[in-house]
Amino acid sequence: MKYVCNVCGYVYDPKVGDSEHGIEPGTAFEDIPDDWVCPDCGVGKSEFSAQE
Repeated sequence: MKYVCNVCGYVYDPKVGDSEHGIEPGTAFEDIPDDWVCPDCGVGKSEFSAQE
């Protein structure tokens, strides 16, 4: 399952991760630290919605 930023549309794909910000490929969205923010617009995890 992927997660989409409700503000800017950035898609977090657990298969890809966010290596630029220390999130390794294979990291589930739930396992990302709570202080992680959207790499594109800077909002928190609470602004993301699950997308199948």
